This record gives sequence, structure tokens and C-alpha cells, in this order.
Amino acid sequence: MKHASTNVVRSACLAVVLAASATAAHAGKSNDTLVYASDNEVDNISPYHNNMREGVVLAALGWDTLIFRDVDTGAYKPGLALSWKWETPTALVLTLRQGVTFHNGDKFTADDVVYTFNTVTAPEAKIATRQNTDWIKNAEKIGEYEVRLNLVSAFPAALEYLAGPTPIYPGAYFAKVGVEGYSKAPVGTGPYKITAVIPGQGVNMEKNVNYYKDAPSGQPKIGKINFRVIRDPEARTAQLMTGAVDWIWRVPADQAESMKAMSNITVLSGETMRIGFLSMNANGTTPETLPFKDVRVRQAVNHAINRKGLSDSLVRGGSQPVFAPCFRTQLGCETGKVVKYTYDPAKAKALLAEAGYPNGFDTDLWAYREREYAEAMVGDLRKVGIRARLHFVQYPALRNELRSGRAPMSFQAWGSFSINDASAFVGNYFKGGPDDTAKDPQTIGMVQIADTTVDVAERKAKYAQALQRISEQAFWAPMFSYSTNYAFTSDLKFDAQPDELPRFVRASWK
Repeated sequence: MKHASTNVVRSACLAVVLAASATAAHAGKSNDTLVYASDNEVDNISPYHNNMREGVVLAALGWDTLIFRDVDTGAYKPGLALSWKWETPTALVLTLRQGVTFHNGDKFTADDVVYTFNTVTAPEAKIATRQNTDWIKNAEKIGEYEVRLNLVSAFPAALEYLAGPTPIYPGAYFAKVGVEGYSKAPVGTGPYKITAVIPGQGVNMEKNVNYYKDAPSGQPKIGKINFRVIRDPEARTAQLMTGAVDWIWRVPADQAESMKAMSNITVLSGETMRIGFLSMNANGTTPETLPFKDVRVRQAVNHAINRKGLSDSLVRGGSQPVFAPCFRTQLGCETGKVVKYTYDPAKAKALLAEAGYPNGFDTDLWAYREREYAEAMVGDLRKVGIRARLHFVQYPALRNELRSGRAPMSFQAWGSFSINDASAFVGNYFKGGPDDTAKDPQTIGMVQIADTTVDVAERKAKYAQALQRISEQAFWAPMFSYSTNYAFTSDLKFDAQPDELPRFVRASWK
């Protein structure tokens, strides 16, 4: 497996540096403005209305959750809720913190919690990831600072979700402006207030000087933060080198190695809980997906992909081959009976011949990130006769093709919203939701039980059964864990965690 040489990357970067130098607006310590850049833009900044990692990062800056999970210890701590108690297995009572205000000055009360959860769980709510809230039946106001959260059924991972992808909206303001208005001028209680959302360019934020003093995340230290969308990886690197941005991530391994030698740049690398996978539409409901209705074709894809080659040669930095749709640290990621498909092109060809495709077939592969990874997969598939046309698009376009059933294959990645529970992965993709390309009744039933079983041992056993079936039926080709290379100015004090959530609230200038 090939990758671009360091010299080629250096030359390309140098060219972009020279071009960028003339126009670069300098960020950094001198004007107390941290500029971070990424390749993707969220289609809606409202935390419940996108499911991209860039959105998770923005949510952690602009919003708070009821419960806070300490990333260093794993302990649950008071957030917007000071305390919580289970009344029954399906009723959680939370006492809220007083004295907290939203960025627009509105006072945070129980009304905001009730409004948020009853709004995002309503049937008409067009939120991006139902799995994050579909365990909530409704929220009730008990008092000005007390709420009861009623669950659909017992859900042992509830606290984990309340500490993750469930931020609190300002009820009165959201009701007034609606989803569209909120996407243009969002308001939260978080450590940074959003001052501008600029489509196609990024988001500007300022330190929330009224952030509540006992916030478990700590007080923000940097005055301004700007998120900038720079799609081209070489341009991102170039702008870091010129001082136009202070922080970038997803730096290709070659570039990261080169940058380690630069005295003004710091590079951090490590494996994350994000998993790269090929999904296959196993339903055969459209002409494009018919070949993948045959399990032998799906198994052939699994044997065709050189997982270790992808991990070792392209992703690197601690990446490992993966055979199940979950990350090993997640509760319920039980992979003992999962089929570990070997890289075996000959076996893949034989399976295709058995399925009636001795000469292979033409198909489409949709992707939205790491084009070089997608191209490597196309190469592996071609070796066994699966001639995949690559459609490299923005994520919303891929999602539309996927959910309409027109995309036979897609290369995606999932970081589970940093939730350390298998329900955040298996539940999202194999419980019958809009992103479930298998829609397998047996798997759906197993995952539904696993998600709601209180006994930990029984829960793990049910996930193990579901993961075994997913692998035997080869509904997907899980491929590798991601590593992330962060590169940032040496003026910046920043630490990274495996959950792939850069916590800029903890960052400071040296």
C-alpha cells in the first residue's frame, strides 16, 4: 500500500505556504484568539441537528449538559444538575443548579430542561441522531429547579448520555426563533458564547465571562476562539505554519512526521475510539444495491479489504484493525465470537463466483472524508473484481444517498459522540433507525434488549450475540480504529484524550 512521500508533502505544503503568506491574518497568543481549523462544516450548528465531530466540538464550547463526566477519572459530576436520583428504573429526578444564565441573559430553570427534552423527542423533531434521545419518554417539571425524566424503558446508559450529546437549550428563545433562527444565532450556557456563524467559513466565539464559577470543566482561559473551515489538508497545514491558524487535526501521518521537526509546532498522536467502516445496503431495495443482498458478496468485501494494510500504511499512529461496530473500551463491545475476516482476495473472488459474479460487477462507493483511504479501498475492491466508482461528497449529500437506499456502499467513520457504551455505536446503526442499512429484524431485536437490560452480565451477553450476527452476516466491513494527529503552535498548552473531543476550555497560552 502506497502513501505520499514526505518530500512530496513538504513541497506541496511549501507551495501553499507561499501562496497563503500574503493574505494570512495572524491568530494566536498576541491577540488572545485561538483559531482552530477542520475540514468539515456542520450543516446546522444546533447540537441536536448535526452528527459530525465538528458539531460535537462546538457543542462542548457553547452548551452544557446536566451531568458532567470527568474525562480523567470517568466519574460523573454535577453539571447543570447538582444531583440526581432514580425513583424507579424508568424515572430519574434531577435537582438543577441555580444562578446559571444563558448567553442571552435568560435564566436557566427547569422549564429549559423540560422544553429541550420534550422538543427533541417529539415525533416531528428532525434531529440527526435519534439514538441519543429515543430512550427518553418525556420530561416533567416538579419545581422551579427540579425535573423528572421519564424513560421509555430501563436504560442503564442514561447517565452516560446525559453527560454527552444532550445539551440544554434556552426554551423560550428556541421557541421564539425556531430551528432555522437558532442555527444562525445559537445560545447556550457553555464556556464560550457564539458571536457569529458564517456559512462556508466557520464560527466565532468569545469567552463567557458569566460562566458559572463551579463549572466542572473549569473556567475558559482564552479570550476568543474561531473555528475555521479549511477543506484542503495541505492548506490547513500551510496556514498553521504561517500562523494564520493555531491548531489543526487529522493531519496525515506523513505531514505529522515532518512537522515534528519544527520547533514552533507541537504534534500529538494517538489512537481514538473512532472507527472507520464500509457499510453495505443489504436490503436490495434498489437496483444499485441488489448484489449486496447476497451475504456471500458482503463476505467477499470483508475478505477483499486489507485492514492491516490500511492501519499500518495510511492511518498509522496506533490504529488497529477492527472487526466489529464498536470500540473496545465501550461497555458491551464483546467481540469474542465476532468473525475476524482475513485479507484473502482469492477467497473473495471465490465467494463472488458462488454468488453469480465470476467477473465481478460495477457499483458505487460514497465517501466524505479521507479521500486517500477511500481510494485505497477502491483499489482493494478492484483486485477482486468489484469495480467501485468513488463519489467523494460532503456528508449531507452522502447521508441523503444512504438514507434513500440508493448508496450500495459507503465509507464512513463514527466516534460514538464519545459515549463509552456500545449502544452509542451498535444502537445507532443496527436498531432499525435511519442509518441502519441492514434493517435485520433479528439484530434489531437483540440490540433493543441489550440497550435496555439492567443486569450488566446479561447486557454484555446480548451485545455479544448481536455483534456475532452482524459479523456472520457481514452487514458491514468494519475496518480500523482511527488515530488522530494534532498539530498546534508551541505557544498553546493543549492536551488530547482518546475520546477525540478537543477540550479547548482547558487550553491556555504558555
